[in-house]
Amino acid sequence: MLCGMEKTDARKLTSEQLTEVRRRAVAAVQRGESPSETARVFGVSKAAVFNWIALYRQGGWDALDAKKRGGRKPKLDAGAMQWIYRTVTLGNPDQLKMPFVLWSAKLLAAAIKSKFGVPPSRASVCRLPHQLGLSPQRPLWRAYQRDPAAVERWLKKRYPAIKAAARKAGAQIWFGDEAGARSGAHSGTTWAPAGETPVVPATGARFGLNVLSAVSSRGEFRFMCAAGTINADVFIEFLKRLVAGTDRPVVLVVDGHSAHKALKTRAFVKSLKGRLRLHLLPAYSPDLNPGELVWNNLKRQGTGNRVVTGPDQLKALALSHLRSMQKRPGLIRSFYKAPSTEYAA
Repeated sequence: MLCGMEKTDARKLTSEQLTEVRRRAVAAVQRGESPSETARVFGVSKAAVFNWIALYRQGGWDALDAKKRGGRKPKLDAGAMQWIYRTVTLGNPDQLKMPFVLWSAKLLAAAIKSKFGVPPSRASVCRLPHQLGLSPQRPLWRAYQRDPAAVERWLKKRYPAIKAAARKAGAQIWFGDEAGARSGAHSGTTWAPAGETPVVPATGARFGLNVLSAVSSRGEFRFMCAAGTINADVFIEFLKRLVAGTDRPVVLVVDGHSAHKALKTRAFVKSLKGRLRLHLLPAYSPDLNPGELVWNNLKRQGTGNRVVTGPDQLKALALSHLRSMQKRPGLIRSFYKAPSTEYAA
């Protein structure tokens, strides 16, 4: 994290001081600080920061020496640096009418050539994201139907109200979800000779196991396996077990699955006379549900890296892993520490 500085007046700095400011600012961006924040901290304009990045790209750290004047003009100047940064961080290739949604060096080079008429070399364009403080990231995929306003209301109004009401009633909040373990789902990597893709023998049969679960911020975890489709009857059976396991009122937050909204489900909840309340997350917002991380853990560490030969073995593996998760409240609590779920902690 950068520390604040007084507003910098470059005219009052010596060449040595200005050189130091330039180098520190460029280094800050390369560490991951945004150009806007870097400009604010060093008391300069964003244009100045992008200009220094352009100079650095042209001639390295020596190009930031304030004693040096003139020199060859960068092919991509400050304006180009700012456009590239904004294009990569605020948009996707498909917004430039490219048939892709993730950036690659090839696509970035094509975008730069189209915009500025400068065909950068592969080595140059591969260095560029790092020089702008960007790093390769695994993206979070979100449905385009997602309503940002609804998510904002959930985070700022609806969930705080749910939490306050639960506290007043002495209720415990759980986040529930359903998912399936599949015979064909695999994860992880292994070692192999360079250029030779390893082959792991596995069954070609397709079978699965559906599981319902609920987690609490206290580290508690409940689950139930289901042989067939998860419908209202199956969901109600899970609700019965969840309520029976506590003497406190239960507040359960779930997504918009049809079983959660069924008339039969509503009637069951009403019959409990306040012992159970259901609340629905905003549509297309699985990242807001800490329960989603149960399935990531199950698939990556429980069943995804195992050779599964039949339905009974799949069920045994899933049950073994889910039971081990029940004994690790710290792991369950960690699901509430992700950036998108910490609001529920």
